[in-house]
This record gives sequence, C-alpha cells and structure tokens, in this order.
Amino acid sequence: MKFIHTADWHLGKLVHGVYMTADQREVLNQFVDVVREEEPDAVVIAGDLYDRSVPPTDAVELLDEILFKINVEAKTPIVAIAGNHDSAERLSFGSSWYKHSQFYLSGKLANCFEPVRINGVNFYLLPYAEPGVVRELLGDDSIHSHHDAMKALIGRIEETINPNEPNVLVGHAFVLGGQTSDSERVLSVGGSGCVGAELFAPFSYTALGHLHSPDAIRHETVKYSGSLLKYSFSEATQNKSISIIEIDQSGNFTHRYRSLTPKHDMRELVGFIDQLLDPQFYEKERTNDYLKITLLDEGALIDPINKLRQVYPNVLHLERKIDVLNLKKKQSFNAIRAEKKSEIELFEQFYTEMTTSAFTSEKKAVMAEMIEKVLKGEAAVK
Repeated sequence: MKFIHTADWHLGKLVHGVYMTADQREVLNQFVDVVREEEPDAVVIAGDLYDRSVPPTDAVELLDEILFKINVEAKTPIVAIAGNHDSAERLSFGSSWYKHSQFYLSGKLANCFEPVRINGVNFYLLPYAEPGVVRELLGDDSIHSHHDAMKALIGRIEETINPNEPNVLVGHAFVLGGQTSDSERVLSVGGSGCVGAELFAPFSYTALGHLHSPDAIRHETVKYSGSLLKYSFSEATQNKSISIIEIDQSGNFTHRYRSLTPKHDMRELVGFIDQLLDPQFYEKERTNDYLKITLLDEGALIDPINKLRQVYPNVLHLERKIDVLNLKKKQSFNAIRAEKKSEIELFEQFYTEMTTSAFTSEKKAVMAEMIEKVLKGEAAVK
C-alpha cells in the first residue's frame, strides 16, 4: 500500500506582508501532478491546512480546488486532520458525507479511536487538541500536558488495536527534541507542549505535522513531512519535500522524498550594497526569490531598500550586520564617559567601539584639529 505524507500547507499565510497564496497554488498544482504520477492509495495531510482559524476567501477556494482535483478527479482517498492553526469546527463541516468519496477529514477528536481502513492499513486520526479538551473527553483529571493527553489517547487506541496489521497514526504534535523554526506557533509555555516519541511505539508509521522540516527529528518510525514551502528565513536552508511511503502487511515500510519547485525560493544574501548591485554579481543570482539581505556596509546609506528592490524586487527583510562584541561595548559607553579622559581619547574610544575600523593616526590628527577649533570657538564666545 502506498500513501503520500504531507502537512503544514498553511493556506492564507502572510510572510513579511506578502500573501503566499500564488506561491501555494503553484506548488500545490505540482503536488497534484505528483499524486497523478505516483497513483497512491491515499494522501495523508497531517494538519495545518490553513494558517489561521478564519482563513481568507482565496485560501478557502484554493483548498477546495486542490482537494477536488485529488479526491474527485484523481479518485484518490484523502486522510486529513486539523492542526493547531486550523479551526476544528470549520474543518469538521461536511465530514460525515465526505466519507462517501473516501475523504476522511477529522477536525475534532470524536470517533478518533476507530481507524480509517484503506487497502489493509489502519489509519488512526488524532487532530490537534488542547490537554483540557482531552481531559474532558476522557474524564481523566490527571491530564495536564500534551504528553499526558497523547499518552491517554494512544492508550485508549491500544485497547482495540490489532498489532498484527499495519497501523498508521496521523497526528499534529511537537515531539521532544524536534528542531523548530520561526514560523511554527508554540503549542504551550515551557515543555508542556512536547510529547515523547516513545508514545508512538504501537504504530508501524507515525505521520506528523507541526514542525516544518522533514528532518526535524531522527526516528525510525516517527516522521514529519515538513511544510510544502519555506515560511520564514529560519527555514532558508531546509529542503522541502513530501514523503512517499510504501508499507506492507507486516508494517514494514520504505520512505522516499519528492521535491517540489517553488515559484520563489526563500534565501539570505550577505554583502556590501555596491557588490549586491553589481551586474557581475546579480546576473548570477535568482533575483526574484524572496530575500533577506544583510548589509556589511558601515556608516549611513541613503534609501538602501529601494535601491536593492530595483534589482531584487522581492526583498522582504533588510538589516545591517552588528558585531555582538561591539554591541556590548556600545551598551557600556555611558560608563566610559565618566572616566577622566581628554576629548580626543574619548572620541577614539567611541570610534573604535562604534565601528570595526582602526582609528589611524591620520584620523586622529583630523579629529584633534576639529576638536581644537570647537574648543577655541567656545572660548571666544565666553
């Protein structure tokens, strides 16, 4: 049995003021092409179909369009759950009659202990839920953390699970030790949002959503698919993909990746502004990518963002490189001013701490002359 594991589409995502809908449509149409090529027995979407509980209209229309192409046109069963960004209530709408076309969408935990059975594989759907919701559902006052909740839910599944058949858990959780990125919403304060990977031992394969890197954890059977696109510059070096899983009746599986090509990649550039605006440099670059640019220039620059956007139209973030050691020195400058030093000594101290350049003898001579003129002017006024 073959299925595709994906998650974290985040339709309607806004990144640095730019809606990603056009980019999402591009990559999702590629995803549909992969579905038609691979002809899987099911597509598994492990949560965060939307980026927020009340998504924009074009995001809703895009999801409807893509799911129709997969489920109706390609006649491929879909197994999907709500993530922490989704509205469980909104995703649950229509779920009772979706099943007639083998579209299994679980927004709430109701009936989560009964598996969806497709070609001999049992899929257990555990949509994201706060510990309090699970505590009320199970009537268990000992549940206070996400680990407690997941342990209790899986414990209930174990009461009826058939260990002699391939069993797949579809969930949305932060597994302890997973690598995070800036675009992921924290599930709870402290460590109470984490769950231990050992909880998923009863399952042949655990298809997770939430963490955006497919390499977020290293585990034999517990896997993240990662997001389809990069949604923050902390993900710039990640290789986005979808997972193709082929599992046999003994629960053994093979795992391979398929990459999709984004309309715009998300990258970082570092350099001096003149270098970045040099045709010999930028003609070798993919200038339409979404970029974070870090400038190494010292001193004032006039309107650098608009100059850069003449060449790189999708600069989303611009910053100047700040040396950490120099920053600490800047913070202590007020204390230095209290020391008994001459004007030229104070300026030399200030200059070396505010820049990365040496205060040469030539610079010192020029500054000494200026200070002398200022002091003479003050004396004449008096």
